[in-house]
Amino acid sequence: MFHTILIANRGEIACRVIRTARKLGIRTVAVFSDADADAQHVRLADEAHHIGGARPQDSYLRGDAIIEVAKKSGAQAIHPGYGFLSENADFADAVLAAGIAFIGPSGTSMRKMGSKAGAKDLMAAAGVPVVPGYTGEEQSPDLLLREADAIGYPLMIKAAHGGGGKGMRIVRAHDEFLANLESCQREARNAFGRDRVLLERYIEHPRHIEIQVFGDAHGGAIHLNERECSAQRRYQKVLEESPSVFLTPELRARMGAAAVQAAHAIDYANAGTVEFIVGADGGFYFMEINTRLQVEHPVTEEVTGLDLVEWQLRIAAGERLPLAQEQIRQHGHAIEVRLYAEDPDAGFLPGSGTLQTLRLPAASRNVRIDSGVVEGDTVTIFYDPMIAKLITWDVDRPRALARLREALAACEIAGPKSNIAFLERLARHPAVVGGSIDTGYLDRHLDEFLTPAETDRVLLLAAATTRLLAQEADARSAAASSSDPGSPWAIADGWRLGHGGSRRLAFADGAARIELVARGHGGDYAIDLDGTSHAISGARIEGDALSARIDGGMHRFHALSEGDDVLVHDGRQRLRLRAEAVYRREGGDAGSAEHRIRAPMPGRVVVVQKQPGDAVAAGDVVLVIEAMKMELALKAPRDGVLAELRAQAGDFVEGDAVLATLEQ
Repeated sequence: MFHTILIANRGEIACRVIRTARKLGIRTVAVFSDADADAQHVRLADEAHHIGGARPQDSYLRGDAIIEVAKKSGAQAIHPGYGFLSENADFADAVLAAGIAFIGPSGTSMRKMGSKAGAKDLMAAAGVPVVPGYTGEEQSPDLLLREADAIGYPLMIKAAHGGGGKGMRIVRAHDEFLANLESCQREARNAFGRDRVLLERYIEHPRHIEIQVFGDAHGGAIHLNERECSAQRRYQKVLEESPSVFLTPELRARMGAAAVQAAHAIDYANAGTVEFIVGADGGFYFMEINTRLQVEHPVTEEVTGLDLVEWQLRIAAGERLPLAQEQIRQHGHAIEVRLYAEDPDAGFLPGSGTLQTLRLPAASRNVRIDSGVVEGDTVTIFYDPMIAKLITWDVDRPRALARLREALAACEIAGPKSNIAFLERLARHPAVVGGSIDTGYLDRHLDEFLTPAETDRVLLLAAATTRLLAQEADARSAAASSSDPGSPWAIADGWRLGHGGSRRLAFADGAARIELVARGHGGDYAIDLDGTSHAISGARIEGDALSARIDGGMHRFHALSEGDDVLVHDGRQRLRLRAEAVYRREGGDAGSAEHRIRAPMPGRVVVVQKQPGDAVAAGDVVLVIEAMKMELALKAPRDGVLAELRAQAGDFVEGDAVLATLEQ
């Protein structure tokens, strides 16, 4: 076994590898960029070395700098994690050429899977089922259009290189093909440096099921059963679980055998995932092999009791597979979701900023947290905005889902916006609870998972009550520390607090403003909301729990009031509000914002579709920027004429910068 390994990655996966290495007594070496000088993986490793600037191409994609650090630190092997250089065949070869072990498959195996087109041809030759389509080298638009017509619609255009949902489009009619082809090729070119595409039949309402495989350098290959990843948004997985409720024992056995067959076809060694698309009739087809450890690997670990990173290390050190196929056991059910700094109500716009609050559930046999950040850390614009992976396990699926809902209710993130509320709705949705969700369901029914247009009235009253009790507690504290506690101005009674008459409260709920009027004190209030008076009685906070009788019914909430932020959770849904000044200056420049188009976050302009003097309609795309691995279309806020364009394709722009204006 190795005595020292270098981890060529950052964040959650780097911390994950460090944990297993430490368990095995292996010394770890981390690398970091300018943006990660104080990151958790840097603090956890035994030593860490700076390798360049904040942008990935200036640091984590610099294979030469990483290999140099490995040599200098005496590392015997390099673990690439996932993303960055993990599926770069040239890097794997360079590591071996430097006399260092690569903890992953060979560059030769990667190259066989590096092209989706070549991979499909290879798998078809090996007898693995593949979806009908076109994988040829000829890429002229006219030929691709003819091939598309021959395959039939709907069909999928897919970038031949890369993954992660990039460079993929569904086309449902002949006249939609060329526009989608151009967009797909542009995205592939920006993400992977190559714009070759393949075409394949689109399977309606498919399931996405992947099989975890392992191979060794001695010709052995086995599978560790499946993970179902059908809950997706724009081809990005949002919930993964094992076992799949869709698979029968017979179908599971056939898919597992096909996955092992695929691994043998490319002489695969180390961890890999064979991904299949499965039709409603149970027909399954090869999609791709991910030649690395998957983000969702903890799901398999929880149901098998195995440490997949330990297996990676042992196989890279030359050992045989630790277990034979018949020795693989599976117990219980595991589910994983990913907590992201993103705003689901704004098209899942990635976020960044300091994690002012990060509270996650305590780890236990039923709850696992894999994270690369702690409270006070910064989610940077340069990398994936994942905050943590939340994995729950129990003896069966209903209990695992219940554990997931409990764990999500215990999460709180302040600073950048997060997807916690979205995940809570996902974990309770009938399509997930019933196990019927397919890969397109979220995109077809996204509004079912977003914040309701109308805030729940009971939650809102609970938030107002929490705010009132917190203000009274602050007043009592101030009175107790007063230089003259006997003064009537230091008495924390209803008169002093303003409750003898009435008091106004104002909150921001996203872009909406909510105003209430409250009377009373000490947990007994009359709160006027939208012309209706509501009776609150017996309200009190003990720890982080609020109990109160609201309009005669007793309720209990998880409740927090910190500064101007108020959070309440009833066990099913959460509400976070921010207290605002009750009185606001009239006027301002709110209306003038209607003529500006701003960058929602830092990024690079990739397309400019309109020029000064062009007429635009509300919703027309004016520019497209690329930020945090996404293309974001910036649209005209109203009908008008474009007056000014302040950015061109290729420009890097700051968040909130005005990129274009309309004539006023």
